[in-house]
Amino acid sequence: MRTYALRRILQTIPILFIISILLFLMVRAAPGGPLTAARRNPNITKEQLELLEEKLGLNDPLPVQYGRWLGEMFSGNMGESIKFHRPVSEMIRERIPNTLTLVGASFLLTLILAVPIGVLSARKPYSFFDYAMTTITFIGQSIPVYWLGLGLIVIFYVTLKHPVTGDPLFPVGGMNTYGKEGDLLDRLWHLVLPVTALSLGWIAWYSRFLRSSMLDILHEDYIRTAHAKGLRAWVVHYKHALSNAILPLITLIALDLPSLFAGALFVETIFSWPGMGRLFWDAAKGRDYPVLLSVVMITAVLIIVCNILADLAYGWLNPQVKYE
Repeated sequence: MRTYALRRILQTIPILFIISILLFLMVRAAPGGPLTAARRNPNITKEQLELLEEKLGLNDPLPVQYGRWLGEMFSGNMGESIKFHRPVSEMIRERIPNTLTLVGASFLLTLILAVPIGVLSARKPYSFFDYAMTTITFIGQSIPVYWLGLGLIVIFYVTLKHPVTGDPLFPVGGMNTYGKEGDLLDRLWHLVLPVTALSLGWIAWYSRFLRSSMLDILHEDYIRTAHAKGLRAWVVHYKHALSNAILPLITLIALDLPSLFAGALFVETIFSWPGMGRLFWDAAKGRDYPVLLSVVMITAVLIIVCNILADLAYGWLNPQVKYE
């Protein structure tokens, strides 16, 4: 296992190098540039634009710009934001905990609901509960996260009001109410709608996947033997069947974690949640190359790490898998 893990880590080095080149070229090939807003300013002169380009290094050849950026990344310096005039690493350190809070809460809610729904649907297939969950989950998988977020705002912020105070039922902007920055309950209240929008599709997907996996396991010979021995149904289902049916789900979850972070981009933008997704969106609008490249590169590293963890987790949970 250790040899396999070390080999996989070493294999990621050339992959990340190639990814860094492609990402750098793609970001630089995007229309416009970081000085687009400055060029639209009628009061700025051509000489001032040239000074800005020289200061930012935008007039250097692309290989020189790439080498400078890669060198800064290796040294732990992600550069300075063109738009905000702040170190990129400092901005990312401020935003990462907010995104982890949103994604972590969504992931926890997904597991809390998806696993029981999948198991109960498999225990009583083609029952009313199973048909109801199938309908709900299909709807949940069909609704895009950005459309769901806007719908939740219309329903729970614009339409429905508190019967006494007349205030909206849930807040839709930021992480805390002004003056309640340290209030945990207020933070949780602000999390309700973003977490719902981000997790609903994953709850639907994982519950259906686990249902299918459980149905395959429940027809195995050792499950029939456990029933024949007189074991209680919940022991057979949760101790024997679920422990095996959940193995492919764990692998799937590890591979889907980067997609969960990608979905946070829409949710953070819609609900004004100050996380990495909102930072990426602001940087994309302003053509802030250092921030864009840093956020996208971190996402690429996250995808590769999740793939390695998925392979290792499956081998650790399933002793039948042997790594050479």
